Amino acid sequence: MTVEEGGVRVTKLLPFNRSQVFLYAYRHTYAQRHADAGVGVDVLCELMGHRFIGTTQLYYRVGEDRRREAVDRLATLHFDRHGNKIWRAAAALLDSEHVRLAVGQVAVPYGSCSEPSNVAAGGHDCPIRFRCVGCTHFATDVSYLPDLEGYLASLLRSRERIRGTFGADEWAKAEALPSDTEIARIRRLIVQIKTEVDDLSESDRALVEESVSTVRKGRSAVVGLETPRVRQPVPDVRPDRST
Repeated sequence: MTVEEGGVRVTKLLPFNRSQVFLYAYRHTYAQRHADAGVGVDVLCELMGHRFIGTTQLYYRVGEDRRREAVDRLATLHFDRHGNKIWRAAAALLDSEHVRLAVGQVAVPYGSCSEPSNVAAGGHDCPIRFRCVGCTHFATDVSYLPDLEGYLASLLRSRERIRGTFGADEWAKAEALPSDTEIARIRRLIVQIKTEVDDLSESDRALVEESVSTVRKGRSAVVGLETPRVRQPVPDVRPDRST
């Protein structure tokens, strides 16, 4: 701290609580310094003697430079709802992603949304109730592949459960049944993303996988970045009111 003595400003060191110093903290410092230096998480996992990469990731924080570098690397692996590549300038992508992370904008399920009213509501006011693959405002990238696969599995489970339901009218089943078109489109999108990744060289694929890990870790760490749950539309049964 800085104090004034005899009209002169002097910097003095505050006493440090030595109880906060412990040997295990050096492992965190070791991991953080190596991560900041660009050492891959798989290599760092080996250096630290961990069995799982997830354990290693608990020992350091992803810095802004590494996060932006990871987003930059994934810039060429963006896709629209049909699985077509979206080629966008890396600088523009970095800026938009940086702003999204800075303000804690809520992501839409398994991708991003540019629909104005939904963006204004932080991702919780989709006009078509998060049928993202049917909307021109939807885009995704390889880092959302696990989410896409999870959503597809959820749709398939729901379809089988609803088809086997007894005691429900056919119109009710039809309303609740996931669309075959949506299922087919998500399947096609997943296949397209996997094909693009498989076509990469082994070294490029390793870099992409590391970038995906970095982006997903940074995404989950942002407060308020919870993805809205996708549910089947609920009919409006409120009676009309006359004015």
